[in-house]
Amino acid sequence: MSAREAEQPRFPRFPRTARPHGGAGAGERQAFPRLVLAALCGAYALGALLGWGSPAVALLMGDFGLSAAAFAAAGSCVHYARTHPDTPFRPAWTLFGISSAMAGLGNGIWGWYEVVLGVPVPSPSAADFCFLLFAPPAIVGLLVLAKRPVSRAGWTRLVLDTWLVGGSLLTLSWSLALDHPSYWRGESLSLVALSLAYPLMDIVLISMVLALHFRRSSTHRSAVNTVIGALALTVLCDALFTSPLLRENYSSGQILDAGWFAGSLLLAYAPWVGCREGDGSRPAPPRAAVRPPAPGNGAVAGSLAALAPYLAAAVCTLGILYNVRDGGAIDPVVLLTGCTVVLALVVRQGIMLLENIRLTQELAQKENHFRSLVQGSSDVIMIASPVGMLRYVSPAAAGVYGREPDKLVGSELASLIHPEDLGRVLHEVRRFLATPPREEASTRIECRIRHASGRWLNIESTVNRYQGGLIFNSRDVTERVRLQAQLQHNASHDPLTDLPNRSLFTERVRLALGGRRRGDAGAGHTAVLYIDLDGFKAVNDTIGHQAGDELLVQAARRLREAVRAGDTAARLGGDEFAALIVGDGKCDRAEREYRVLEIAERLRTTLSRPYRVEGGEARVAASIGVAFAEPGVTPAVLMRHADLAMYRAKQAGKNRVELYASQPQAEAVRRAELTTDRLRGVLAESEFALLHQPVVELSSGKIASVAAQARRRSARGVLFPPGGPLPAPQARPAPPAQYGPQPPHGPAADARGEGDAGRWLLRRAVEQAAERHQAGYRVPVSVRLDARRLTDRSTTPATVEALLSRHGLPPDALVVELADTDPRVSLDELELWVTALRRIGVGITLDGFGGAHSGLAALRRLPADALRLDRALVDGVVDSSRVRKITSGLLRIADDLGMLSVADGVDLPEQAEALRALGCTHAQGAAFSKPLDEHRLRRALARGSYPVAGEEQHFPGAGRSVVVAGSLPAHRSGPAARGPVAHPPFRSNSETSVPPT
Repeated sequence: MSAREAEQPRFPRFPRTARPHGGAGAGERQAFPRLVLAALCGAYALGALLGWGSPAVALLMGDFGLSAAAFAAAGSCVHYARTHPDTPFRPAWTLFGISSAMAGLGNGIWGWYEVVLGVPVPSPSAADFCFLLFAPPAIVGLLVLAKRPVSRAGWTRLVLDTWLVGGSLLTLSWSLALDHPSYWRGESLSLVALSLAYPLMDIVLISMVLALHFRRSSTHRSAVNTVIGALALTVLCDALFTSPLLRENYSSGQILDAGWFAGSLLLAYAPWVGCREGDGSRPAPPRAAVRPPAPGNGAVAGSLAALAPYLAAAVCTLGILYNVRDGGAIDPVVLLTGCTVVLALVVRQGIMLLENIRLTQELAQKENHFRSLVQGSSDVIMIASPVGMLRYVSPAAAGVYGREPDKLVGSELASLIHPEDLGRVLHEVRRFLATPPREEASTRIECRIRHASGRWLNIESTVNRYQGGLIFNSRDVTERVRLQAQLQHNASHDPLTDLPNRSLFTERVRLALGGRRRGDAGAGHTAVLYIDLDGFKAVNDTIGHQAGDELLVQAARRLREAVRAGDTAARLGGDEFAALIVGDGKCDRAEREYRVLEIAERLRTTLSRPYRVEGGEARVAASIGVAFAEPGVTPAVLMRHADLAMYRAKQAGKNRVELYASQPQAEAVRRAELTTDRLRGVLAESEFALLHQPVVELSSGKIASVAAQARRRSARGVLFPPGGPLPAPQARPAPPAQYGPQPPHGPAADARGEGDAGRWLLRRAVEQAAERHQAGYRVPVSVRLDARRLTDRSTTPATVEALLSRHGLPPDALVVELADTDPRVSLDELELWVTALRRIGVGITLDGFGGAHSGLAALRRLPADALRLDRALVDGVVDSSRVRKITSGLLRIADDLGMLSVADGVDLPEQAEALRALGCTHAQGAAFSKPLDEHRLRRALARGSYPVAGEEQHFPGAGRSVVVAGSLPAHRSGPAARGPVAHPPFRSNSETSVPPT
């Protein structure tokens, strides 16, 4: 008799994207075919127990019923293999289909004899050959499903394991059933071989089933398990049929056929189990839906796999003992099989021993390798138990924490963490442990850990799960945190006085006015004081720039000590300071004004006391303007009011305190209009001259570009110095119209005039650059434009592109220097403007970085090609270590961002040498050349380069060579040649001018 397969009902195969992995609908779709399968098997078993009602029906169901089921199983497997070409087990399902077809054909032939012809089945018959061909395809299919070994030893061990199982089963089967006279009744050797072939094939098949059970692939586990169960049930029925007692009394339609029927149904259902649960025919389920294997399953499976050879040897021993139970001679077949089983067991154990030795050596090498990595790593590796107890600490802890690793083992990790950071660290660890490992494999924690010396270190740790606990890979980032804090501090504080700069002061005012815009009762209790030092320009001109800086430092110290703890003192630029006096709302408006004015008077007296600078005494006065917050006022308007009040104090005779009032605004409007009309007249009469100052590459001295500068020419043709009659480019934004315009030197009065000057400068610079390009001097020109003018639609990227196209100048030959990027300029509009220019091809430079109004927000938001250092940093780069550190940090930032760096106001060779040592790429100033007219500029461009600091040139008969502004190296002879020519320093701290009356 043979193995029989059963038919599975055809269920609709849903689209791949429409079959969810979980949920109630998916569970119902998986349960329905199983219920149908169980119902069919139960119905067939019940019919077999009841004899099907008649012998004819029993013969029909026992022959053609099994044949139909086997053919249905064959069709199911082959159909799955054809419709799922992407599955790796496609050959296995094809082989199982062929195997089931052989069984179906054999049962059909069997039924032809018994049901149609009504005669006993001859022996041998075609059905026997069909049943015999059932096992080989199934055996090969099982080999396809098995996890293939990766080495020769693995293949050898698989063959030995198969023979151990097969030989032991052959020994037991031969002793129990095969050594029976019924197998030897044939008259020829071919009949005996045919009688024994099918049981032996079943033994091989069951051996493969058992071997595959311990070597099945981790994927498609449900399908493989179903195949193993189907073939195991079929082989079990074959073994029962092999028993002489059952074989002699067997007739079709009995209960034994129910086992073959159920085996066929399981084999037919097997491929569709894999399709439903993810066999590669559809995307894998999400990580959250995949459950990790239960702990211990792998260990149990490994133990059973290790015991399988010994169990096989035990079965073989039972077969031998059963064979000699009556004291007779042992059967030669049993003896030969038992000896080969023992030999296979010995060989297998020898292979396992050699593999264990090799694996032990590899494990020792890997352990030494990883131990060397851990012990030699500069990061501290710590393993903590679930309760926070340290189990292991790497040797790097001695260098990072100053503690011996052995002393840290056994202590609590929480005892090392700063108390302020402990709660945050515990919260992050609990969140990480509650998250499934597949969703978050590791996390990062920053906290402070105590050093053995008592100081706190900033530590960054990568945390991973490890055997129920946690493993910390930690590194010291104290210097990085300190540098970040220093850069953030430098971006919001003045580099000379360390007071808050305009950006931070504006933010403090905005925070103080947070509740004033709704018209609350405390609107008049916040005040802003603008302070200007009268006579500071005389200090710079008589004593020197260094003395002026020292005076500013002392004035800042007095201002910081004079204000209250909750108030803010700031330096806005030059000799201008400001103070924010925050009110508490506990007193009325009159009393509050009295107190603020009293504070302002005390500040004026304090700042007007003599200063000890350069071994002498210097005196300056203070003009202070006071403005109180009104309901609905904005920070810009409040600061503008204080500025107006300060200008009134200077106009009234200086060294006084003035309170802002709106009455004098009409006069200010008239003066502003007169100044604007005058500037327009100057532009109309072409009283401006355009000069260019070369920008030199510090590494080679080559002229990299030229910077355009507009200078006003007097009636006699004398050029005024920069910062004179031209509108100051760093003036503050204008307040709304209802609060009145600003004095003439502010941008509200000069807005239209400054815009005209900027457009004139851009137009003339492009015209002359185009002429130079046509003459062969292809050097880019940079034009400095105020950021506030770029957002008022007066100068759009379209107009710039049209200007370049009209004069035939390539876009990359123009560089726009973006000036005054203070926080009150809309960075969103400015970013769009700058991006549009860069898209055209125009270069962008952030100007004045390191000055009073610069900030990291512009550096973060605006796409720029170069960074221009302010004169305030260049002036102190030689003498001040603090300024040198700040400048070095800014240059490193520019280099990391891939930006060039240009130093403005390099007037001394020592400054150029120091900047080049710090990493600055370009410089501009009197150390190389003064601003040149067009004729001298072309001569300089023809020469092509300037000597840089540290590259002295000597000529015959000359003394020491020096670099002078705007010329080649000059030489001195005799006593005068002892040192370089001293250049007068450029004074960035000039006194705030009084608006003209």
